[in-house]
Amino acid sequence: MIKKADVILFILIVVIGLVISFGPLAKQAGGTDVVVTLNGDTYGIYALSEDQTITVESEGHVNVIVIEDGTVRMDSASCKNQVCVDHGAISLKGDSIVCLPNRVVVEIKGEGGEADVISG
Repeated sequence: MIKKADVILFILIVVIGLVISFGPLAKQAGGTDVVVTLNGDTYGIYALSEDQTITVESEGHVNVIVIEDGTVRMDSASCKNQVCVDHGAISLKGDSIVCLPNRVVVEIKGEGGEADVISG
């Protein structure tokens, strides 16, 4: 027979499970800087809060990166597959956009070095 205490215990377990599951998502912070890397080397570091357009040219390849309203996106690229352009805008620390054919990486960095996941 199910008792009132059993129901309360079940609800308490569900609530604790939801808090544990969604807690890390609520803590995910926005970044402060956009780091653009070309061929593994830092091309430039730009403020995420400052609207601007960056053009990266190398070996006949061109990528246009747009920072606006606290987000960054790959506006255009000379690569064939356009995966980086289709990726859309990013705004959270640790997010990245990669253009493999042109070897361009756009990543959002921020303050604090908290680990996302700890495995053992």
